[in-house]
Amino acid sequence: MSKINRDTLSKAIDAMVDSAKAKRKVVKDGVKSVNKKHQRHFLETVDLQITLKGYDPNRNKRFAGSYVLPHLARPNYRICVIGDDGHCDEAEKLKIDHKDFESLKSFNKNKKLLNRWAKKYNSLVASDSIIRNIVKVLGPYLNKIGKFPTPINHANSLKQQVEELQSTIRFQLKKEICMGVAIGNVKMPKDQITKNLVVAVNFLVSLLVKGWQNIRSVTVKSTMGAPTRVYQTLIQLKNVTLN
Repeated sequence: MSKINRDTLSKAIDAMVDSAKAKRKVVKDGVKSVNKKHQRHFLETVDLQITLKGYDPNRNKRFAGSYVLPHLARPNYRICVIGDDGHCDEAEKLKIDHKDFESLKSFNKNKKLLNRWAKKYNSLVASDSIIRNIVKVLGPYLNKIGKFPTPINHANSLKQQVEELQSTIRFQLKKEICMGVAIGNVKMPKDQITKNLVVAVNFLVSLLVKGWQNIRSVTVKSTMGAPTRVYQTLIQLKNVTLN
C-alpha cells in the first residue's frame, strides 16, 4: 500500500504537466516580449526520483530488480532488432530499425564501428535462435558497453515485446542511495502517470529490507521541469534536556 498522499500527488502531476505546456517570457535586447510557448523538440519524460535512508551500500545487501509498468512509459525509447527472417519482417512492418545476422559480420569486430552503431539505440534485442552466436561474430564488446541484446521470441508479437521493454524500469542499488527511473511522459493521461508512479514506488519498497522505513523522500519531475516532492519521512527529534 502506498503512503503517498493522493491529493499531493495529483497536484504535483498537474503542476508538472501544466509547466511543460506553459508559456514563458522572451527577453530580447533587454526588453521582455510577449509570452511564447516553450519550443520543445523532444517529448519530456516524467522522472521518478527516490532517496533512501537507513541503507548503507557498503554494509547492506545490494539489490536489483526489474518491473514492467502497466502503461507504456517511453515510446521514444530507441530499439534495434537483430533478428531472424521472421523478426526482421515484423520489424520492417513496424518501422523498427533492424539487422539480420549476416549483416553483423560487416562490423568485423571493429570496436569503433560497433560503438558508433550501438550508441544510436537505448537497447538492442535479438531473436533467441541467434543470440548465442552474436558473441562469435561481434566479440564481447557489446557486453562491455552494457548493450548486449535482450532475447526475443516468436511466442509473442514483436510489438508486444518491444512495448514491454519500453515500459520496463530497473532499480539497482550501487554506491548511491538516490535512485531514478523514467515512469512516463508529459503527454500521457494523468491517471496513467499516477498508476505508473505508484506501482514503481511500491515495487522498490518491496525490494527494501524495511520497506517504507527505508524511504526518505519521493520526488517527481519532467525532463526540463522543477522537481516536486510528493513524499518525505518526518524527522523525529529526540528530546534534549538543557542543564
